[in-house]
Formats: sequence, structure tokens, C-alpha cells
Amino acid sequence: MFSIEKWKNGEKWTNWAGNVISYPGEMYLPQSIEDVVQIVKQARESGKTIRVTGAAHSFSAVAMPEHIALSLHNMRGLIAVNEEKQEATLWAGTYLYEIGPSLAKHGFALSNMGDIQEQSIAGAVSTGTHGTGVTLGSLSSTVTKWGFVDGTGTYQEHTRGLDDLSESLHVSLGMLGVLVKVTIKVIPLYGLHYIGTRDTLTNGLTIFAEDIRQHRHVEWFYFPGSETIQVKRMNAVDPVYQSDWSRRIEIMKLQIVENGAFLAMSELCKWKPSLCGAMSKIAAANVVEGEKTGISYEIYPSPRSVKFQESEYAIPLMYFEACMEEIHATFKKGLFNVHFPLECRTTAGEAGFLSPTQGHESAFIAFHMYKGMPEEPYFEWIHTMMKKYKGRPHWGKQNHLTAGYVYELYPDIEKFLAIRRQYDPDNVFFTGYLRKLFTL
Repeated sequence: MFSIEKWKNGEKWTNWAGNVISYPGEMYLPQSIEDVVQIVKQARESGKTIRVTGAAHSFSAVAMPEHIALSLHNMRGLIAVNEEKQEATLWAGTYLYEIGPSLAKHGFALSNMGDIQEQSIAGAVSTGTHGTGVTLGSLSSTVTKWGFVDGTGTYQEHTRGLDDLSESLHVSLGMLGVLVKVTIKVIPLYGLHYIGTRDTLTNGLTIFAEDIRQHRHVEWFYFPGSETIQVKRMNAVDPVYQSDWSRRIEIMKLQIVENGAFLAMSELCKWKPSLCGAMSKIAAANVVEGEKTGISYEIYPSPRSVKFQESEYAIPLMYFEACMEEIHATFKKGLFNVHFPLECRTTAGEAGFLSPTQGHESAFIAFHMYKGMPEEPYFEWIHTMMKKYKGRPHWGKQNHLTAGYVYELYPDIEKFLAIRRQYDPDNVFFTGYLRKLFTL
């Protein structure tokens, strides 16, 4: 979870995973739009770049500050709810774990969430953070209005429409300005009935196409080299809260498994990587099956305490089965020492110029490596393989993107860059990392 004291007092900035480190010369905690306007104007005059650091949960350097680090930690909370339109306006620094309880007081909820809830809403919508559900888009797709301070220090508001600015703001990576307010589409408060089961990869692939249409949310965990998968299915039910006792028991179980057993397993694999295959099979054999019901924001997230590096790709949904078969065949050959399960999810297609799901329903496959173990050969193989399946990397995860490849993957990139130049003519938000990705 984001620590304001650590952020304020340290000279060093680092992301959650610890793989991205920088030493920004200035760090700011604005409390109003006017504060942000002044910071941007000063940066523009001095020729410095700004990055809004959010909760630092990106594994790539997309949030890495060069000169000025800006946190919206003091610009949080629910501003207003429009019950008729079913929309909620939030300060952009609001963390995802704060949104559910705030909306519930008004009888509303987010339509979807991922399994990590520490990110800020600004970071989540700017990078295309998503959950699972083939009929549901990313958090970016729920935004109906953006309020942002552009590169000239001008506050702008834009309502979503069928225009280039909307499609650029959809997933912008913070390149158009500092997002300070967002209005999002919400839905009436609901509960989720969750069932976690163990299955074989063969059977899972056989029923996959039907399964994701029958359930609101379907998520897989594939254990490298094992024939076993864990399948999580969730469906909407009437609102019902978990009891305090049930919630505490569940948290305790998760923490014991994750912080205890899985951490010990991970340390063993780091000490002796050849144990990874055996550890993966042990984890698969001990998949926790179960059932629970609770309010939506109680069921979506899961604690992630064991640190890792991550790469994630969106591929057209039609390629999922073939891709998983190739992944499984590769792990069966023992080419990589990996014990972290792969996380597989689905989403609806979107139209945003930089959305990884632009143009088609997609399957996201996330690959993890325990912190301290060498991930580069593994991630290099993933990148090469994913080209075959037209995979687009998640912007917030480790990737091997180059400007040439970005131009190849995103047909509307020139439209996005034209909007970027219009709203940030002096490159206040165009850091060295972003230049490498968007300058041919």
C-alpha cells in the first residue's frame, strides 16, 4: 500500500516490485487543481518533465519520474453521485480500495475490478487496468468525463464522445496531462457469488469458449508444467455483505498460504531453481477449492504480499486455446524454471487508440517471476511468442516494446500523437521512457 511518509522523506523513488528506481529532484503533493496548474506551469517554464507516480504498482517505467514526481494522495475521495445517470465523480488520486465503500453508501458499485486494489483511479484508467469478464471492459472504458491539467497548465474537461480526444484519453499513459478528476459509469450495488474449483487444462480448454459466456467472471490460474488449473467463477447476486468473522477467517487463510507456504516455496525456488517444476506441481495439487458470497468489492481483490515481476499480454480471444497449448508444451519441456502460476482473464474489446484490446474481445495472460529470480530469458520468450498471436503488452507491465513495434501494434498511433502534441506541446509529460516508445 502507498506510504506517504516514505514518499515524502526518501530521495529515492521506486515502484512496488523494486525493479524501477529513480531520483527525482522535486516531489510535490498538491491539494487542489490550482496547485497542479502551478506545478505544471513551473515545469513547463523550466523545461522539466512530470510524472504522476500513483501507487507505483506499474512494473514498467511508465510512472517513473525523471525531474518532478507528483502524487495525488491529497486529492482523493468521492465528489458527487448522479443517481439518474448512474455516474460518480471522483478525485483522481482516490485508491481503488476506497471506491467500493464510498459508492456503496449511495447504493452503487464499480461494474468490475481486478484482483489488486491498491492503485489510484488515475493510474488505473491511464494504463487500462482490467478485471475479467468477456462482456466487460477495462476501468478506462467506464470513464464518461475526464478533468485534467494539460501541458500548458490549463485545466480541461472533456466528455466522452466519438472523437479523437476521447479515444486518446481512454488510455493515455498520462501523456496528455495530469488527470485530476474522473467521472465514471457505475451500476446498482450488487453481490458476487464466488466458486473456486480445480480442473484439468484439457477440460478447461474444451469448455472455455462456453464457460466465459455462461459466467460473468471467469479467471484461470495455470500452474507451469502441471495438468491442473484453478478456475474462479463469479456471478452477480443480490447485495450481501460478508460477516466480519467470515472475512477475518478468509484473510487469515490467504495470508497463511501466501505469506507462509508460497513465500517459503518461492525462496526455495530462488535458492535452487531446478525445484520450480516440483513446486509448481505441489501448488497445483493444493489448490484451495471453495465458495463464498459477499458484496462485489469484498470479493474481487486478493492480497498480493509475495513480490514478483510481471509481464502481461492481451491477445485476440480466438487465439487463447492455441496459445495456452503452446505455453503448456513449452513448460513440459522444462525450458524455464517458473513456479508462479499464469493468470488468464478475458475482457470486451475497446476502441481507445492505445487500448491493448482495441478492436476485439481479448484474453489477457499474465506471467510472473519471483523477485530476485532472473526473469529476462522467460520474458524474452514470452515477447517472441506473443508476436505470433498478435499480443499487445499491458502498458503497466514489463515489456519489450520499441517505437517501431508500437507503430505496428496500434494503427491509430499517429492520431494519438497528434492529440498529444496539441495538449502537451512542450513535452512536460514526455519522459525518456515514453520517448523511446513513441518516437521513431
